Amino acid sequence: MTYSRPRPQVHQREERIESNRMAGMLANSVLLPQPSILLPVSSSRSSRSIRRTLVMVKASSAKPSDSVSVSTKSSADSAFTAPPGFKPPEPKRFAVKPGKLLDVLGAAIGVLLRLGTGVFVSGYSASFVSKDAIPADQYALRIGGITVKETSRLGPRPQKPIEIYEFEGCPFCRKVREMVTVLDLDILYYPCPRGSPNFRPMVTQMGGKQQFPYMVDPNTGVSMYESDGIIKYLSEKYGDGTVPLSLSLGPLTAITAAFATLGRLGKGNLYTPAKLPPKPIVFWAYEGSPFCKLVREVLVELELPHIQRSCARGSPKRQELLTKAGHFQVPYLEDPNTGVNMFESAEIIEYLKQTYAA
Repeated sequence: MTYSRPRPQVHQREERIESNRMAGMLANSVLLPQPSILLPVSSSRSSRSIRRTLVMVKASSAKPSDSVSVSTKSSADSAFTAPPGFKPPEPKRFAVKPGKLLDVLGAAIGVLLRLGTGVFVSGYSASFVSKDAIPADQYALRIGGITVKETSRLGPRPQKPIEIYEFEGCPFCRKVREMVTVLDLDILYYPCPRGSPNFRPMVTQMGGKQQFPYMVDPNTGVSMYESDGIIKYLSEKYGDGTVPLSLSLGPLTAITAAFATLGRLGKGNLYTPAKLPPKPIVFWAYEGSPFCKLVREVLVELELPHIQRSCARGSPKRQELLTKAGHFQVPYLEDPNTGVNMFESAEIIEYLKQTYAA
């Protein structure tokens, strides 16, 4: 099967992103529509990369986990199984595994520096209700004898997951992830850490330059670089057109997003050799959770494609996870390659390393 290369798009100004430096002023992006994309695209100079990795996005209105497959010649024939003797842990709310407190605190620094952006869904509101007002099988924030009902206002929902190529330690990528959380969007992330062999080169093939983040929307045929342009596009297409103030401050937004990465000292930037699974992992999380961030660092370092089901405060997907798993807590991981479903960030990290690290 042959895949044709889409025409390179014209963009105004590059954000050259590396974890140890920042670009200066951000430019506006040009939104240019293009035909629907099958990824990756091929070219004569990249035939070795294409033979190594094939990513196909299928047009489907099914659940995100059913609509996307990732296959490689090097890994597709390998049978992925859970580690020997593996048993998913019982969820423990707000528990921190011994020896991991500093990791959690380091991941939480970014939330403080970004003033909580990525914690709440657009239009979030909360109200106190009696404990009997919400049935036990319905999600609500319950602390002691206090019950809080949370709501939000969502815009149009994309039929297929939007695809974003990025990496955890990139401050411009963080800005886009925060907007994704605000809009409560499900995203198919293709991790592009430094030195990674699969998805980072594809960005150059598709867009003409290696720059992050890079977004492809299979619902509209739009593909683009530039974090501010991506944020504006997502807001207008899947929200009410409003961009939060914390994402509208130009260089100040970029600076605080860069400082937010310092607490983890470059984690989520460099590639760790790994086996690429045939199907993307499903990851229930949101940008403002330090526990979720620790897991995402490893997903990125191992270059594991994953569909992130965003479920920040006010998200209706909190009820969906409660119904599915009988408990709400994030992060929550569903691995269709092994059949493993599990809570608890520290144990998820151990599972990912044991299952996929080469």
